[in-house]
Amino acid sequence: MFVYFSKFAPTLKLITMKKIVFSLLFFALSFHFVQAKEYKVLSPGGKIVFKINVAQNITYSIETAGGKVLLAPSEISMTLDNGMNFSKNAKVRKAKRKKYDKVEHAVVPRKYKNIRVNYNELKLTFKGKYMLTIRVFDDGAAYRWETNMDGEITVKSEKAQFSFDKDYKIWFPEINTFFSHEEEEYKILKLSNISDKRFAYKGVLVDLGENYKVLLTEADLEDYPGIFYRGLGKDKTGFTGIFPEYPLKTKQKNDRDVEVVRTTGYLAKTNGKRTFPWRVFVITDNDAQLVESELVWKLAPALKLNNTNWIKPGLVAWDWWNALNIYGVDFHSGVNTPTYKYFIDFAHDFNIPYIILDEGWYELDDVLKIKKQVNLPELLNYAAGKNVGIILWVTWKALDDKLDEALETFEKWGVKGIKVDFMQREDQWMVNYYWRVADKAAKHHLLVDFHGAYQPTGLRRAYPNVITREAVAGLEQDKWGEKANPKHDVTIPFTRMVCGPMDYTPGAMLNANRKNFRTVFEEPMSMGTRCHQLAMYVVFESPLQMLADNPSNYRKEKEAMDFLSQVPTVWDDTKVLDAKVGEYIVIARKKDNKWYIGAMTNWKKRDIKINFDFLDDKGYYLDSWQDGINADRHAADFKTGKSRINKNTTLRIHLAPGGGWTGIISEMENSTKNQ
Repeated sequence: MFVYFSKFAPTLKLITMKKIVFSLLFFALSFHFVQAKEYKVLSPGGKIVFKINVAQNITYSIETAGGKVLLAPSEISMTLDNGMNFSKNAKVRKAKRKKYDKVEHAVVPRKYKNIRVNYNELKLTFKGKYMLTIRVFDDGAAYRWETNMDGEITVKSEKAQFSFDKDYKIWFPEINTFFSHEEEEYKILKLSNISDKRFAYKGVLVDLGENYKVLLTEADLEDYPGIFYRGLGKDKTGFTGIFPEYPLKTKQKNDRDVEVVRTTGYLAKTNGKRTFPWRVFVITDNDAQLVESELVWKLAPALKLNNTNWIKPGLVAWDWWNALNIYGVDFHSGVNTPTYKYFIDFAHDFNIPYIILDEGWYELDDVLKIKKQVNLPELLNYAAGKNVGIILWVTWKALDDKLDEALETFEKWGVKGIKVDFMQREDQWMVNYYWRVADKAAKHHLLVDFHGAYQPTGLRRAYPNVITREAVAGLEQDKWGEKANPKHDVTIPFTRMVCGPMDYTPGAMLNANRKNFRTVFEEPMSMGTRCHQLAMYVVFESPLQMLADNPSNYRKEKEAMDFLSQVPTVWDDTKVLDAKVGEYIVIARKKDNKWYIGAMTNWKKRDIKINFDFLDDKGYYLDSWQDGINADRHAADFKTGKSRINKNTTLRIHLAPGGGWTGIISEMENSTKNQ
């Protein structure tokens, strides 16, 4: 027996060792599976399912209730400078769920006076004093990190992946540097085209097929750098978030451009007890719903001002686009007191509440040193007597050099607002600059319009005096190029405008078709028809909405001014009647007891049917402005009309290439039911 067992001892030992290894492996895997846990959050209507998987790393995915993949499993994490990683081997201490459904009031209504905020929330608290919150709405979802740590923390990096299960079409506002005005056209590409060397700013739109689309952006950006989206690599289908590091050294190249030339190697030093920005997914199965979404506002921080009665939206006559090139006067036009008085008179005559003094009124190295040809005290007194407010353009650096003194002085002068330009950065320092300006300007009752800016992320909800911002390829582009073309114009309502108000600066009275367009800096024209420009005042959202063209031109265009002098800049309600990204849009907006409709097309002519079933049972008049029969040859050709309509009316309109249509619907006096 001894010889027998000795002969087979090595084999038995091997078998025993295999059993031990197998048992240990089984135990390890069992332990892993016990630790791994999936959490689900459904939207209030059950349309969207957000899944969080907590295992060796934290991943999320999003799908429809029917199982369509909207976001494939994607890893998320945050790493501090002490090496702490929020995703690796994370341990959930508590999972808390919440439902929220409340109608909230917008101080400055962009789309709606009252906004229903309805979501389901899951908050996971982890060992290590950090949390992850997920909110799911019927039109999207969002997640964000939160910390509850003592003292200051340093965020070294953040991983935010956005993976997709197929090679979808995307609209991609590509840039090649963090130093950007964020005024790009949206390139139509495939996900697999986006290498790990290519990236874009917020507002990336992905076409998921079956009419589904998801727009990637963020909300509640404060004391942290903004997110950009870089490709995962060749032939991969998704993005990873990238962030500008905190600046260590900057270089002022001229009066407006201050570039970062060296960084610290970390993203942010910040308070250890805080919430971080929301990573936002606007999800719809209808293009119209993209335009109707207020998801960024819903996720934005709450109002921080006690008194907002002084915040007055409205139209503003703008001098820079038209190069102050007025005519028919007995003085030399330009940056001088008589020219600005002409603008004030124009604003007064057409009930326009503001004018802007853009570049030229002050010496660029000192925001309080007024040019000798501009008598600003006289202009402010003159404007006050005409019930017109003045807004002053400033470069951000000149303003920052004398921020407190300048804002206090502007308030004493009676200035109504500031247009702050050329920031072109989105690092933590510059993000905080926006908040500083918003807060200090509010203390001096000043409106703020940010140009040379990053995409909006909800600052306007906390500080509604931040009434609009640029970050869009707007009408100024027609002074030197062709970015602001009709196809672009019917793309940005579904991309850039979803993020917040955009100061596109419409209103050109010199209009050209594709063949006849020319770039002329001092007497610029627009691409597309006259009614394409008029319709922008209904389609494009900006509570401070520019009249970009020359007052001398506007005075010659009575029919256009009949519309422009009465169109609102804020809205009680919004309904997108028909829309397709990059093709066309038809939108109806209500203010008080009137409805306004705007329709725009790309370079393709088209016929569109408008149903008025959103009206009540009363009878209405429709005043309309539409492309003329020769608008395809002479883009300024248009005609006006007046008709009776009710909720049963169907109207067919024709849009010329690059065309538009707009109308105002007013109640008929003493109208009766079903009239």
